[in-house]
Amino acid sequence: MKTVLITGCSSGFGLATARHFLDRDWNVVATMRTPRDDVLPPGPRLRVLRLDVTDPASIASAVAAVGPIDVLVNNAGFGAPAPFELTAAETVRALFDTNTFGTIAVTQAVLPGMRQRGSGVIVNVTSSVTYKPLPLVGVYRAAKAAVNALTESLAAEVAPFGIRVHLVLPGSSGETQFRANAATRLQGLDDPVYGDFMRTTIARMQAMTGPGTRARDVAEAVWRAATDASAPQRIPAGADAIQWAAEWAEAGQ
Repeated sequence: MKTVLITGCSSGFGLATARHFLDRDWNVVATMRTPRDDVLPPGPRLRVLRLDVTDPASIASAVAAVGPIDVLVNNAGFGAPAPFELTAAETVRALFDTNTFGTIAVTQAVLPGMRQRGSGVIVNVTSSVTYKPLPLVGVYRAAKAAVNALTESLAAEVAPFGIRVHLVLPGSSGETQFRANAATRLQGLDDPVYGDFMRTTIARMQAMTGPGTRARDVAEAVWRAATDASAPQRIPAGADAIQWAAEWAEAGQ
């Protein structure tokens, strides 16, 4: 019976992914900054642990408590929309600390065990905004694009040890708390220079119709990366992400 460790499981894509693996009889280590026992069905195959990806001691404690990890899913992340000029330095650091450096730190903690066993899969959940330049998410996009670049190089480094590394790139989802959480961090609406532009941009994005990304799309993409050795390195998750990935490929990116 295999074990998957997933970061950021309190809601959204991480929670859906944890449920998906539990339903398929895996041992699931669902980690959260503030552990909650009420979001997943209790059982012998589930462990809920505290793990703050920005806290090295928290990472070390969780990894030591788990034992062998077959699949690592780096899912924890957040967004903070704002024009680049108005993005506070502490917000820039926080975005990179969680989305980029947190992914790096957890991966470095888990990788030695996988290498010693000669097997393992690492799945980094980033974002389809890395396929397409959008306003107001420049720093978030940069943090996720850094993980994309890292993933590609890491995959080449660890393939000789029997380890696969994949990217799952979700689109926009109305099913998760990501948008709502990002909205609470919105900066600049009252700014005399950028305010009107921001309101117009947000209204246009809210008026967009068409299929988006469901939480189960991401869970299924992560499952494919974890269990299918022939899966591509980049797996867009959700109808909008798939469309953006196709446009990106057509442009020869």
